[in-house]
Amino acid sequence: MFCKYMATLAVLLSLFLNGCSNNGQDSGSDKALGIYNVRQIVAENNKTSRTIMWNSKAKQNDYELELRLQGDKKLIPYKAKDYSFKDGKGEYIQYGSLLTDLKAGEKYEYRINQGKAKGSWHKLKADNGKSFKALVYPDTQCSDYSFWHKVSIPAYERNKDVDLYLHLGDLTDNGEDNYQWEQWFKGVEGYSDSVPFAPTIGNHETYNLKWKVRYPNAYVKLFNLPENGLEKYRHQFYSFDYGPVHFAVIDTNGDKEMKEMQPTLEKEQLAWLEKDLAKSKAKWKVVMQHKDILLYKFAPDSGRTPRWETHFREQSKALIPIYEKYKVDVVLSAHLHTYRRRKPLLNFEPNPLGITYIMTGIAGNVQYAKLWENWEHDAARAPYPETMNYLTMTADEGKLHFECFLPDGKKIDEVTITKK
Repeated sequence: MFCKYMATLAVLLSLFLNGCSNNGQDSGSDKALGIYNVRQIVAENNKTSRTIMWNSKAKQNDYELELRLQGDKKLIPYKAKDYSFKDGKGEYIQYGSLLTDLKAGEKYEYRINQGKAKGSWHKLKADNGKSFKALVYPDTQCSDYSFWHKVSIPAYERNKDVDLYLHLGDLTDNGEDNYQWEQWFKGVEGYSDSVPFAPTIGNHETYNLKWKVRYPNAYVKLFNLPENGLEKYRHQFYSFDYGPVHFAVIDTNGDKEMKEMQPTLEKEQLAWLEKDLAKSKAKWKVVMQHKDILLYKFAPDSGRTPRWETHFREQSKALIPIYEKYKVDVVLSAHLHTYRRRKPLLNFEPNPLGITYIMTGIAGNVQYAKLWENWEHDAARAPYPETMNYLTMTADEGKLHFECFLPDGKKIDEVTITKK
């Protein structure tokens, strides 16, 4: 008994001394610091950079971020900037740091400190420039965000090897509603700190609490996106590289919601998009946009009187020639709350040499189960009547591969695009 007691005491003493020897370097808690919604956001070049943001329960002026290679003791300090703002009835106390000089493919960890108090360690992996796996989410707007949580959390549990996650817009039902943003963040709190995020602005990000169009204040300030768009439309559109893919993320609200407030958005974005796609040397090019290229006809059993035939939207008639000119491989969209993958299209017609267009579906409870008619050039759609879904995307030098799943993990579609 005495020997067992002494052995236990020795272990406790060792732990105590080790803790003292590194001055508590590896101890700390975000919860104790009042930090939450820790999130990584894609940078323009994810082999060398990454943006970290977080919310705080109280204003602080001495936040600092520390970065180190996993297993290393050398700490690299970064100052934090205050990005707090007010919107509607909500106040967002938040901070962020841009991490630079990362080494491609290396594994890091970081923590957020406030004065002498230390936060929790979080993982960070720099892009290796060669291959990756991503989760892809369609609209998550909800009247009950537990539905979004039932998609996001199981999706990550099945795909813990993901390198980033993408969202195609309408993160919330109302962009000025602070509660909805908090509920959206709860859906990714198990991995937002360790997996970088690339969002797309949707039309619902432009609505105020009275359901009138306003500037998408919360969206553009909650996510410090790459600054390679136009300053006039800061964070509304941007581009980034990950693995062998160049992503161009555009704002499709210039045709309606933002037309009066930003009358030259569409024209100036098109000019930017041409320059952005032209200068990219990436093996693959993918466009992310919220509104789809098509507007579908109402289905016979929708209960609605058809007002139009399925047709290409006017906005698409300006975008598609640019996509084709600069050899975009895939266009990902959302908005109509239905999953549809089309036959490859070239010059608005099916052609095996054309672009693959995927409308990604719905990941919330605002569901239009029987609303839209089938289109003759749809190659795949979700089971009827439709519920929620998510996608995975894998990329390497030789192929892009997309798979679509129901929340329970059942696969409903997949497609591979290859290129020499």
